Amino acid sequence: QVQLVESGGGLVQAGDSLTLSCAASGRYFSLYSMGWFRQAPGKGRDFVAGITRNAGTTYYADSVKDRFTISRDNAKITVYLQMNSLKPEDTAVYYCAAGRNGGREQYTYDYWGQGTQVTVSS
Repeated sequence: QVQLVESGGGLVQAGDSLTLSCAASGRYFSLYSMGWFRQAPGKGRDFVAGITRNAGTTYYADSVKDRFTISRDNAKITVYLQMNSLKPEDTAVYYCAAGRNGGREQYTYDYWGQGTQVTVSS
């Protein structure tokens, strides 16, 4: 069992940066691939970024590639999402997720946080 708690969301202006954190509890964090997803108002939940259990591989949605960076610290059992050059279309609730297999699809993740709101004003 893994519990996930996101933090770091807020209201920023276009072009600003923000770092989200996802603190995990549970003994087997290092065994899970981690992902970030987001859900904009009135839309479905979309993949943003993923990282393998040993941080050897990261992958991103095209819409955030070259602006966002996912990382993890297994010693601190925390995963991060560094977001640069934020745009109004990045406004959404951001969720972190843990899964044995990871990937770009929601169904491959077993555990989810409650989400943190990111609002980017123009």
